[in-house]
Amino acid sequence: MSEFITTRLGDRVDFDHRGSGPALIFVAGAGPFRAIDPWTTATAEAAADLGIATLVYDRVGRGESRSGVVGRIGLEHELVAIEALLEIAGGSAVLCGHSSGCTISLAAAHAGLPVIGLALWEAPIGAIAGGAGPWAEEVDRRIAAGDLEGALAHYMKDMPPEWLEELRASPMYEAAVEQVVSYGADGESLAWADSAPLDELLGELRVPVRVYAGEESFPDILAAADALTTAIPGATFQRMPGADHMWEPKPMAAELAAFVTACAGVRR
Repeated sequence: MSEFITTRLGDRVDFDHRGSGPALIFVAGAGPFRAIDPWTTATAEAAADLGIATLVYDRVGRGESRSGVVGRIGLEHELVAIEALLEIAGGSAVLCGHSSGCTISLAAAHAGLPVIGLALWEAPIGAIAGGAGPWAEEVDRRIAAGDLEGALAHYMKDMPPEWLEELRASPMYEAAVEQVVSYGADGESLAWADSAPLDELLGELRVPVRVYAGEESFPDILAAADALTTAIPGATFQRMPGADHMWEPKPMAAELAAFVTACAGVRR
């Protein structure tokens, strides 16, 4: 059953909370929210059956978390949302980032939020032609100008072109255009990850980090996974069943439940 909280910035965040035990919060990348993302829901349900608590939320500005948001939705809004969810989780949790949700999760840990582990699925670090900073600024410029279709197209400029064409042909295109205003946090976090060598940005992280990629992944994703694993002390890399930038729910649930349990044991 869906619940909601209001953050200290006044944003409403709707979420599903399942199970009990050490907690895992799923941080989506650009686009997904609960109503269109059965993979994450299935993963959260299966992981909760394996003895952990799971929280899946609609990112600020999308899904059911759209009401009451005023102005640009930047990275601060997303970190404050995670801060509030960590309180719901009992004060600490592992974050599971998907795509640009990885850089948001890294930023949360870097900011000192009570994150006890990071599970990072296919972070798109270093995959933006021309650099993430100018690209994120252009996405923001188009959003501010009201050109939401243009902002979505520019956000997806380095993704496989068929993804945008398939989205345009789908019944979800209108919602995707409307909710591109929530991509400010994604762009800002990716620009932050691109702002300095990764070992300088992330070399002080002292929580367990596991970096994942699907068995059918893209070369730039594998390069990013290698870069993250090298830059973060103690980080490990693992291939998992998955394709098209998404994991297979059942094996990922088992893997995440074991990782969260191990992180909770390390913390104790």
